[in-house]
Parts: sequence; structure tokens; C-alpha cells
Amino acid sequence: MTFSPPLIYQSDPPLPPWENLPTMYDLPSENPEKSGLPDEFHFLQPLLLYLTFQPLNCSPELIFSAADMNLYYDLEHPLWYKRPDWFGVVGVSRLFQGRDLRLSYVTWQEKVNPFVVVELLSPGTEDEDLGNTKTTKDKPPTKWEVYENILRIPYYIVFSRYTNELRAFHLVGGHYEPMNLIANRLPMPELGLSLGLWEGSFRGISKLWLRWFTLEGELIPEPTEEAAAATERAIIAEQEATEAKRKAEILAQRLRQLGINPDEI
Repeated sequence: MTFSPPLIYQSDPPLPPWENLPTMYDLPSENPEKSGLPDEFHFLQPLLLYLTFQPLNCSPELIFSAADMNLYYDLEHPLWYKRPDWFGVVGVSRLFQGRDLRLSYVTWQEKVNPFVVVELLSPGTEDEDLGNTKTTKDKPPTKWEVYENILRIPYYIVFSRYTNELRAFHLVGGHYEPMNLIANRLPMPELGLSLGLWEGSFRGISKLWLRWFTLEGELIPEPTEEAAAATERAIIAEQEATEAKRKAEILAQRLRQLGINPDEI
């Protein structure tokens, strides 16, 4: 005869993992030892800036922009770098020395500093991005200090996707001065462009995006938008041609009714 122990049921079983474990919003998307690593927004937003950065007064071969790339800035400390979320340079070859894709941007080799830098606020980098932290002894300078005092980058833009707040600074007399938005855009006449907020869909995601415009406020299209616009123009042209053909046939029929051969006109 075998003995079977009685079944014992838990009166308070553990919650399933999806109810008990932390969610995406609870867990950090960044390395706590190196804040500012990209989340999905930090990939898509710089991509839109990259695709629409087309200064109108400069040859495309002399325009370079990059996202999340090491930017080396101090010849005396060659291992020091900053890693902007996005930056744009004008007057430098698209390829390094005209032949190779860049591994990083080394200012003492390039001899041209970035013209505009964009930082996307995240909780771990906000204080440094906004210039609220100061350099400590024997430590590299902060982003703000590098952009303002060392590289003297003319335009510094900070955008928060959490509040949709856009803040911009223009280098005036060696110091950053806040810029005011004009028609919700930041004009940069040296580039023939303005930078502003746009409510729309990019890569299937509808939200408020930061992107480039002309000075007059027209969108600089990215490739998929250009393709869509070309398709729309082709459809409109085909519709116009069909309508013109229909009108010509109606006119020819009326002429024949009047005893006039339209082919002889």
C-alpha cells in the first residue's frame, strides 16, 4: 500500500512576472556608470536631424553630421571627448580626407569645428547639458564648457521629449546667450536653415519632432517624404493628362457635329 501526501494549495500564490517584476518605465535605459546612452528616441530623433540637415548655401560634399559620435576637442588631452546626441559641420569633406568614413571627429585633424550641436535631455545628463554642473579639479570640462569656451560652437540646442521644451543658445561675444523662437523656429541665416518643432509622423511614429526647415519655414524633406511627394506629383500629372485628353475628345466631337474635321485644323 502506497501513501499519497495530501495536496496543499497556496492560499496566496506569487504574482505572475508581468505583474510583479519592474517594467520598462522602472528599469533604466542607461548604464548607471555612463549616463546618456541611447534609447529608441535617441536613435530616431538624431536620424531625422541627419536626414534633413541640408544647408542651402553649401555644397553637399562639404557637409558632415553625426549622431552619438566621439568628438575629440583638446590637443593637450587627446583622450578627452564629448559624445553629442547630434552635431553638424559645414566646410569639411563629407568623407575623412575625401576617402573614408569617420570613426570619430577629431577637431585638430579636421581643422573645422561643429557649427551646431543638439543634446536631447535625459534624467542622467540634464544638469550637464544645461550648464548647471562645473568642472572639478583634474576632470574633463563639462559639455557646456567645451561647446562654449573650447570649440566655440555657434549654436547649441537642447530639447526635452518629456516636456517638448526647446531651448537654444547662440554664441555672442564668447558666451552663450538664449535664443528666442521666431514662428516656433530658430533661424540660422549662416546655413540658410531654421530649426523647429514639427508635429508629424516619422518612421511610423507620430509625435512632436525636432527637424530642419528653410528660413521661410518650409520643411526640408527627408528621403521617404521626397519619394512620396514625387509619387503624388506623378499621380497629379497623370490625372491632368487624362483630363486634358478627355476635354480634347469632347472638343473634337463638337467640331465634327459642326461639320469641321478637327484633324484638319
